[in-house]
Amino acid sequence: MIQKIKKLKSGFVILFAVTLSALLLSIAIGVTNIAFKELRFGTNARDTNDAFFAADTGIECALIYDKSTTGLFVHNPPISSSFSITCNNRPITVTENSTSYWTFHVPGLGSTTQSCAIVTVDKTDPGDSTTVPVFVITSKGYNTGSQNNNFCNPPTNAVERQLEVRY
Repeated sequence: MIQKIKKLKSGFVILFAVTLSALLLSIAIGVTNIAFKELRFGTNARDTNDAFFAADTGIECALIYDKSTTGLFVHNPPISSSFSITCNNRPITVTENSTSYWTFHVPGLGSTTQSCAIVTVDKTDPGDSTTVPVFVITSKGYNTGSQNNNFCNPPTNAVERQLEVRY
């Protein structure tokens, strides 16, 4: 008697369907991952631009008032240790923290007016007659941190860009 060997062909459709769906799912996850990376990169570029713009605005504001004919950043003990300047159409209070070292905040900058800058002007004299004094203006710009519109208080996750001018 001749026996016929029966081949099992069942299950091929399910195997093919699972393989095809796994392939489509991996392609969809890859495209979604790329889209999220592009979105995050675009947001980081805007935040970086806002922080750099804030730092640049702070430097320009300090330079305008330092190089003006009045020369506001000069240590004068009889005069008050704080004075007011105008930057970005806002009155800003400048405070002398120690001798020849001033600090001020420039709020309301950037594309969302949430950017701000913390500016320090350092005109400390090295004290000896052989060294030429180097004046330093440092501006730290942040993409966010200007919620109360008077003060720059950046959160820990803010993007920071720093510019420094020496002359």
